[in-house]
Amino acid sequence: MLSFEEEVSPHSIEQRFGHRLSSVDEVTAEEKGTHATLRRVRAEDKCIINGQTDVNQLVPFKYKWAWDKYLAGCANHWMPQEINMSRDIGQWKDPNGLSDDERRLVKRNLGFFVTADSLAANNIVLGTYRHITAPECRQYLLRQAFEEAIHTHAYQYIVESLGLDEGEVFNAYNEIPSIRAKDEFLIPFINTLTNPEFCTGTMEADQTLLKSLIVFACLMEGLFFYVGFTQILALGRQNKMTGAAEQYQYILRDESMHCNFGIDLINQIKLENPRLWTVEFRAEIAGLFKAAVDLEYRYAEDTMPRGVLGLNADMFKGYLRYIANRRCQQIGLDAMFSGEENPFPWMSEMIDLKKEKNFFETRVTEYQTGGALSWD
Repeated sequence: MLSFEEEVSPHSIEQRFGHRLSSVDEVTAEEKGTHATLRRVRAEDKCIINGQTDVNQLVPFKYKWAWDKYLAGCANHWMPQEINMSRDIGQWKDPNGLSDDERRLVKRNLGFFVTADSLAANNIVLGTYRHITAPECRQYLLRQAFEEAIHTHAYQYIVESLGLDEGEVFNAYNEIPSIRAKDEFLIPFINTLTNPEFCTGTMEADQTLLKSLIVFACLMEGLFFYVGFTQILALGRQNKMTGAAEQYQYILRDESMHCNFGIDLINQIKLENPRLWTVEFRAEIAGLFKAAVDLEYRYAEDTMPRGVLGLNADMFKGYLRYIANRRCQQIGLDAMFSGEENPFPWMSEMIDLKKEKNFFETRVTEYQTGGALSWD
């Protein structure tokens, strides 16, 4: 009886069957005495969707960018309970610690995010993952799903630390119109992909999958999160709610990578399936972008009815259009709004965290895996 290593090695197969494998590493049915053909996965045969290769064989890599993002996500690992919330608790309990508008802003933020990341996780695990046939991309999606769980944990940790009414916060997506409207925009795309009867392989189905990927990468993670991120990070910049702001900073870094991965995935699908990128499809996507900008602006108005922290809803109108232009261009669409510039350049600095301390001066923000840590 051959050992496992001998059984799977090309040399052992050659010894057993009397000649070398073909150039595509095949063992025919005659050689194996079966009615099947054993064919090893080749990188060039892999596809993002509708692939016919074995999804369990991670290597050889075809989409090295997906594997690199998986490794980067692992290196950025963090957990919410690592962040000290004692200062936030003191400010929240102090009647003069925060204004009423600042408290409204915090609770509205948590009300949206506590369910938004759960929706994102459901979309990945129950929908997107089933339809992606490149194993290196699946590997990143598994890491992304875990990060969504960490983000939901972080919001719960903030809610619990501050002693907020959990029922009020966790039901905000049912009770607050501006939050409900954003979720109602997203849920049909989740329901389509999570339907057990949905499968790719036709023009219509493949466009449906591509549309969902664009909605979640470019509009949910790439647009709907940015009013909230800016608001909480602005609080941190004014030395308020610094523990919550630090967690939002790490979440922003994760979500930026999710967005970038999704954009790479979208562009690779377009490259492999150019027939999907029709004029009509592009027009439909442009309409979704415009609707998403309007929904997020309504959320900005709701969370800042009188302006707060030197911010107001009008400032976010330009910011959201600036972001929408950038997302459009990243997936090959024309910019939708002319003359828009970034009114919050400091937000870019929040994403690009390296070894320096962050602005809250609480901890080093570049995480390492355990094997890379120095124990001196």
